[in-house]
Amino acid sequence: MCGIVGYIGNKKATPILINGLLSLEYRGYDSAGIAVIENNEICVLKDKGRVANLRKIPEIDTLESSIGIAHTRWATHGKPSKENSHPHLDNSKQFAVVHNGIIENYNELKEFLCSKGYKFLSQTDTEVIPNLIHYYYTNGISDDDKFLRAVKSAIDDLKGSYAIEVISNLYPDRVIVVRKDSPLVIGTSKEENFISSDIPAILSYTKNFYLLDDYEYAVVYNDHIQFFDNSLIEHSKAIKSIEWDATAAEKNGYEDYMLKEIYEQPNSIRETIGTRFKLGEKCCFDDIDINKEYLKTVNKIYIVACGTAMHAGLVGKVAIEKLCNIPTGVDIASEFRYRNPIIDENTLCIFISQSGETADTIAALKLAKEKKAKTIAISNVIGSSITRVADYTIYTHAGPEIAVASTKAYTSQIILLVILAMYFAENLESCKKDVLDNLKVDILDLPSKIEAVLNEINGIKEFANKIYTEKDMYFLGRGNDYYVAMEGSLKLKEISYIHSEAYASGELKHGPIALIENDVTVIGILTDSNLVDKSISNIQEVVSRGAKTLVITNQRLTNNNFDFIINVPETNNLISPVLSVIPLQLLAYYISKNKGLDVDKPRNLAKSVTVE
Repeated sequence: MCGIVGYIGNKKATPILINGLLSLEYRGYDSAGIAVIENNEICVLKDKGRVANLRKIPEIDTLESSIGIAHTRWATHGKPSKENSHPHLDNSKQFAVVHNGIIENYNELKEFLCSKGYKFLSQTDTEVIPNLIHYYYTNGISDDDKFLRAVKSAIDDLKGSYAIEVISNLYPDRVIVVRKDSPLVIGTSKEENFISSDIPAILSYTKNFYLLDDYEYAVVYNDHIQFFDNSLIEHSKAIKSIEWDATAAEKNGYEDYMLKEIYEQPNSIRETIGTRFKLGEKCCFDDIDINKEYLKTVNKIYIVACGTAMHAGLVGKVAIEKLCNIPTGVDIASEFRYRNPIIDENTLCIFISQSGETADTIAALKLAKEKKAKTIAISNVIGSSITRVADYTIYTHAGPEIAVASTKAYTSQIILLVILAMYFAENLESCKKDVLDNLKVDILDLPSKIEAVLNEINGIKEFANKIYTEKDMYFLGRGNDYYVAMEGSLKLKEISYIHSEAYASGELKHGPIALIENDVTVIGILTDSNLVDKSISNIQEVVSRGAKTLVITNQRLTNNNFDFIINVPETNNLISPVLSVIPLQLLAYYISKNKGLDVDKPRNLAKSVTVE
């Protein structure tokens, strides 16, 4: 949600700021703007709508400044409008601010500032920040590091989450940044520095990054950076080299990022498997210190995540319980910490977040640590917030995922969870060796089987052409197939705006069957040979009530009257969701395309949900 870009260096700032904002469009936003220091004044250009609207402002091509900040806004306080867009200025127009996050006490701060004569032009929580900076700058701050100390005094008044950039025409040689519970990185290069809320936005300029911690300040000049802790004590900070290929965040000939990322899944699975295991050898997790002695003390595992990552966690739960015999629960992160979960030093908590910046998941992680549980983060983004809070981190190595609707990160999360379950099982000796060996063979075969699914898409396209105008759809499955149904339903909602629901097939008769009427679409997933007969019976129940049916299966189905059948290769049931979800990803994609929608940037959604 929202995106931040900043630049200071020896080049024109505006093109770099605009390109950075375009790279952050996938995060979700409703307005955009930039601020630069031009002729000793702060020039702000902003507008409602897409970044492309900024390019239509005639003045933008005349700006020569080499320092600036920029923002894409996702409305939280105040409707989408030019007035509510960032950057925001103080009344004196000497300080400009962009901000990601939410200031929870902005009403009290606004009342205080109004009592001091300050006027407000927007409905946002952010506008209090530049005015607070001006208030402290002009009221009792010493001349020593006056700009930084004024920013610090303002930040001390804030309650909530924030990543903030500040520039001032009084100090045209620096940008001040600070963060708490919202991501912010600084990319560094010779005689220029780049600021962003996400690494891919500035990855084409540098591979060397500083990853800011909570309550850490940075004063960014063109040729050096100063770092300060929350007491404004200066400290040094290590550079982290990011080896992502910047071109991996480009479309490479695909019409949309989502389609590109769907087709990248064979490689993302290969990269996630990496060197975790070889045939005949045990699984390797050198990056976590979890051994047999510790695992024997674990009496419960929690997997905590949101949305698609939570669906991956449900598949992981099945693998852990089957291979390790450890009770495992899956919780929605936004609910987890509000129900007083039973956690202690014998609880292992696994937190999953593609971006590593999901606010609810990070909050749940902090709670688990307070209760002395051991914590593991699974993320796709190196150095993200979740990875710096958890005891241990395991990366999926899916590469940059730009489309808002997750595809390759989801399947990579499933595989990493299953490999982690095998690692636990090998340590505990809780599962027969031949069972694990056979599962390893199936995992290594997955990339080629995914390619086979991707080569047979005509049936999916045909079905999408028939149903894209519908208003309601239903997904059915049992066991892991139910979890795939949940993910397929979510993908359809996310990018096609069609109402859909997923139900466990056995629950059909307990209410949902009342929704089935003539010509409604029902999609069934049947990949578990132990459950296929019961699942077929459930789908026949909707056929008899006039439903159109699409069945995703790896079973040989005979004597059925389903309308469409999409076959996927057979594999171990613990990893079958990786194959059966791909037709559903493609179905959602082609339905959205048929409707003429923006597949990569669906309305009201953001890639990184950095507020609760």
